[in-house]
Amino acid sequence: MKFQCSACGLRINSRHFKQAGLMNPQLTSICDICIQSGEESADFANMAVAIFAQGLLYTFIGKNETTKDDEEAAFLVTKKDQRKRYEAFIQDYDGNELAQQQLKRTEFNQAIIDSETGKNDFLPKLELTFAENLEKMGLSVDFKLNEVDYIDRERIRAKYHYRCQYCGRRGRSVDHKDPVSLSHNNNLDNLILSCQECNRIKSNMPYELFVKLNSQIPQVNQKLVKYENALATLKGEFEQKRRELAAKMHLKGVVNDPELNQMRKQNKKLQDAIDSLDSDYNELRSLREQHFMTGWKLAQEKEKDDII
Repeated sequence: MKFQCSACGLRINSRHFKQAGLMNPQLTSICDICIQSGEESADFANMAVAIFAQGLLYTFIGKNETTKDDEEAAFLVTKKDQRKRYEAFIQDYDGNELAQQQLKRTEFNQAIIDSETGKNDFLPKLELTFAENLEKMGLSVDFKLNEVDYIDRERIRAKYHYRCQYCGRRGRSVDHKDPVSLSHNNNLDNLILSCQECNRIKSNMPYELFVKLNSQIPQVNQKLVKYENALATLKGEFEQKRRELAAKMHLKGVVNDPELNQMRKQNKKLQDAIDSLDSDYNELRSLREQHFMTGWKLAQEKEKDDII
């Protein structure tokens, strides 16, 4: 959920308006960035936040009367395009655990303040990556924490016989059990082998949660291995038939021939079987990914300390 700050005009996540209270949380009329810059919540009205606070029985810090706080001229960031650039940059930080670990929110907020007030003459750009915007804002985050060398990677692959330890399919991706973005742990006991797909799905998901969700679908994983083996066999056979057809065409020196046409028909049937099997395989892979993503989102929802 997002609110618009009555001071700077940025429309950002509601967490920026929430503060701890003695009994219940407090909601402020302006964002934490503006509060850090020296603005006072009590000097600004914010009808949306006030009504929301009342509905949740939270304390509202701000003017109660309705003012023209939605006029663009009253905002610190007066231009809409500039506000969009700041909003996207802040959203990138809010959703990046790696950046939050290495960069304190107060330090990040100060960089925004310096940009808004002209102390730093750079404004975040939508066409730049988050890392590029951080660098130009004078902030530093190391996004390359995976320092496993080639020898250790090969050692892990040999140890697990090139088999994904999550689904059982063939794999070459050396995966960190505890995500390297969270643990910074490149030790061998934190490494395991996975297929590229499981590595991508797991991403920053805690190892225990991924294993728990994976243990709920053993039959699905077994089917995936069968699909992979069957497709490998069919595709291998198809490539062999294709080479035989090419060799026959070369020897005969013709394109149209009853024997060649018969071979093409057989190859077409084999290709149709491959396409059909591949479609079923991809459907099951998609369902499996949805299983993990749903479980991960529900787990994150439980951990959220946010409004509603």
